[in-house]
Amino acid sequence: MRWHAEFAWLGDGVAADVLIEADGERFTSVTPGVPAPPDAARLPGLTLPGLANAHSHAFHRALRGRVQADRGTFWTWREQMYKIAERLDPVSYRALATAVYAEMALAGISCVGEFHYLHHGPGGEPYGEPNAMGEALIAAAADAGIRITLLDACYLAGGIGQPLKGPQLRFGDGTAGNWASRVDSLYESTGKTARPHARVGAAIHSVRAVPREQIAAVASWAKEHRAPLHVHLSEQPAENEECLAEYEMTPTRLLADCGALGALTVAVHATHLTEEDIGLLGTTTTGVCMCPTTERDLADGIGPARDLCDAGSPICLGSDQHAVIDLFEEARAVELDERLRTRQRGHWSSGELLAAATSSGHYGLGWPEAGRLEPGAYADLVAVGLDSVRTAGPGPQFAAETAVFAATAADVRHVVVSGREIVRDGRHLLVDDVPAALAAAIAEVTAEPDPESTPAPDTES
Repeated sequence: MRWHAEFAWLGDGVAADVLIEADGERFTSVTPGVPAPPDAARLPGLTLPGLANAHSHAFHRALRGRVQADRGTFWTWREQMYKIAERLDPVSYRALATAVYAEMALAGISCVGEFHYLHHGPGGEPYGEPNAMGEALIAAAADAGIRITLLDACYLAGGIGQPLKGPQLRFGDGTAGNWASRVDSLYESTGKTARPHARVGAAIHSVRAVPREQIAAVASWAKEHRAPLHVHLSEQPAENEECLAEYEMTPTRLLADCGALGALTVAVHATHLTEEDIGLLGTTTTGVCMCPTTERDLADGIGPARDLCDAGSPICLGSDQHAVIDLFEEARAVELDERLRTRQRGHWSSGELLAAATSSGHYGLGWPEAGRLEPGAYADLVAVGLDSVRTAGPGPQFAAETAVFAATAADVRHVVVSGREIVRDGRHLLVDDVPAALAAAIAEVTAEPDPESTPAPDTES
């Protein structure tokens, strides 16, 4: 397989006339300054490595638009999210996730980190196959043509010292030991079956949802398996306040004391941190996933991304609840939010932000051999048009800056994942009509019950 990129970002800058060759799912050579061979597929515009969406909750996509009708907080948004969670089953979840992952592919995303906590049936009753919901997500990624790291989340409490209740019962395994037993089965089955597109990692939902004595067990599982470990961290001030009241320390310090920080850990959001927290994350080289479109949609706040990076934490990006699915928007928001916070410009270069969207994201998801245009890396390509109403004008010398600060997901023209063409000329090749698939899947899990189909109450009993 051979492609000829008009321009390509090679990690240290943009090169012209780049011949890219692959054998199977890996690149074999990347050579700039080469005239286009007649047998090479042409890639107009700027070619990037595949993008990594390091934090996703696929079923939250059903909330887009619906949660904008009223005012409220993160906590009122959460109640609407629970209503969607109540309605999903393995079949409807696969359909919804397939459509969502296809939308990601259209946006140039070649790998998703699915932070998965919707494990069981209504009332917390396990399915006959305990990992039926996780298996649905792995199958959905295959259906959409992208890779997935299923970050199976331990979720044991409804808040610090609070039991699970209502829809939360579907999330829980009772203990970290029970969680580990279930995830062991998923981990082993994924490794033994022909599913090279999937890897399994671990997640601690938050210090609110996993008691201190159980956090270490989840961290130990991740270390034993050399698997990624992700955790929601200090997304809300209320989380910090509850943790301080219960444990007399911040969530970051609690995770550090439980052995949950390190190079294979990614802290998601990390919005409300102390200077000590930033130092703990940086000195342990714990990654941080920023999700700016979600953090602003939920009025969470602006996290100290530049300070975290300077302290030693690699930064990656996620679309989280999918208010939009557009990693170009996530990337530029890291810089633009910092401008709002400091009233100064120029905190992040385009190269740093592209690395956050590509190589850093893949590393944080346990795919260190992806996210780069170089021999031996996974053959993932994203061609971004430089001739749309958003991107026309600056010229090739500003191609990287144009991609980060002007392009949107709508400018993605071609996507190749592991050597396989998934998107051509802005059209998904595996899911015929992505908008229709999204509409149908969302309608199924949001439709109000038909009053006429509801049995009348038994007034004689």
